[in-house]
Amino acid sequence: MPTIGLLGYPISHSFSKPYFHEKFKRLKLYDFEFKLFEFSQIEDFTSQLKKEKSLIGFSVTSPHKINILRLLDKIDSAAEAIGAVNCVKVVRNENNSQLIGYNTDTYGFRQSIKPFLEPHHQPALIIGTGGAARAVEYSLRQIGVDVFFLTRDKTRFTNSNKYFEYNEITPEIINHFKLIINTSPAEMTGNSQNFPLLPFSGISAQHFCYDLIYQPEKTIFLQKCAEQGAMVMNGLDMLYAQAEKAWEIWNSFT
Repeated sequence: MPTIGLLGYPISHSFSKPYFHEKFKRLKLYDFEFKLFEFSQIEDFTSQLKKEKSLIGFSVTSPHKINILRLLDKIDSAAEAIGAVNCVKVVRNENNSQLIGYNTDTYGFRQSIKPFLEPHHQPALIIGTGGAARAVEYSLRQIGVDVFFLTRDKTRFTNSNKYFEYNEITPEIINHFKLIINTSPAEMTGNSQNFPLLPFSGISAQHFCYDLIYQPEKTIFLQKCAEQGAMVMNGLDMLYAQAEKAWEIWNSFT
């Protein structure tokens, strides 16, 4: 029975299991199985992985998009450049198996955002610096958008000044960045108070504000941006696109 799955913590909120169950039914793939691998520590997943003899691939979500790298045998060039993986293909032969890492977040984000981008939607401000933020940065740079970050952890930027800390952000700075992407998963925890504390008065009708979260459908961040007249979008279209790209990778013969 071929198996695919999702690795992350927590993942009870994930759309992946019902999405792929529906896909199995639609394609009449009754011998496929989908599993959730909910581990807070990546080392605990290693022993589980050895037991999953029918696993052909799995998606990776927070908090493991970066630390999964140390379990991989190979990584494709885009994922290597990003420094984060959200899709793993398991390649087996008679003697062993290999884990190959990809990043389908880049494809999903690019597909979802490109139809809505206007020339004035730059530079971009990315909120957060985790694995999802790296994929968004890579995608935007690929299509010629300059990128800055809003972060509480400036240690990543020892060789760059393209970041702001929260205590530096003013309405004028927010107004300068007409494309703002929130990559923090904080609101997915169910705590509606965990949204980026921005001076939202700097948001205007020229802004495009994007939140990678898809549950709730409209986060507090998006609500506050919409109240200022901004165009807003959640991460559902991105999720669909990256899931289909992952499915393509898992079922390829390479």
